Amino acid sequence: MEEEELFDQSHCDHCACGAGLDFDFSFAFQPIVDADTGGIMAHEALVRGLNGEGAGEVLGRVTRSNMYRFDQACRVKAVKLASELGMTSRLCINFMPNAVYRAETCIQTTLAAARRYDFDTSRLVFEFTEVENLADTDHLISIVDAYEEMGFAIALDDYGAGYSRMNLLTDTTPEYLKLDMSLIRDVEQYPRKQAVIEGILLTNDRLGIATIAEGIETEAEYQWCRGMGIRYFQGYLLARPGFETLPSPYIPSDH
Repeated sequence: MEEEELFDQSHCDHCACGAGLDFDFSFAFQPIVDADTGGIMAHEALVRGLNGEGAGEVLGRVTRSNMYRFDQACRVKAVKLASELGMTSRLCINFMPNAVYRAETCIQTTLAAARRYDFDTSRLVFEFTEVENLADTDHLISIVDAYEEMGFAIALDDYGAGYSRMNLLTDTTPEYLKLDMSLIRDVEQYPRKQAVIEGILLTNDRLGIATIAEGIETEAEYQWCRGMGIRYFQGYLLARPGFETLPSPYIPSDH
């Protein structure tokens, strides 16, 4: 079958209904707020069961044999639901590098979905996590390079939680880096965490990467991060993920 046949817009309908998978799923959306403007910079799409079950219930059914189809369905479903909800911010979609065999080919379904559901592709942000067990880091770097050449923004998620591959920062140019919640938790009480974050912020500033503090749960965490000049925030303090909705965030005032 020709590639353009496989990835015509009708293929979006198959992915949107989870065709070929023996389970179905939906999404919750959590806002990422811009503390400088008081607005919403983006929403992260978080996979959920059809009745709002946690991500673990869904991801536990993903196998090596259905990983590619699941990854494609995630992208289409997230774009479709975001469009239906009238999302005007950026949309952050997590992707599975091990499910992408060739970036230029695998992205076609996402592009078709954006056309089908009238979602501006310039508002798509693809997130990858440093904690995923990657068989080939060079493969991930090639995906990121290809996506950036196509004009998509890239976010490095969960930074500080796992392998901390420094070459992901030296060999790629993510637009955003998300500090893992393990660094954020009670940061105002831990000088060592503060020193690590200060080092990351200095690196990001030199590389032109915007920092997102994720997992913010307390005013004290927010105020410490805000005092360090962090602009973007995500976490339960601001808004819990809304199942198939776009929740309105609470934005603390700067002290």
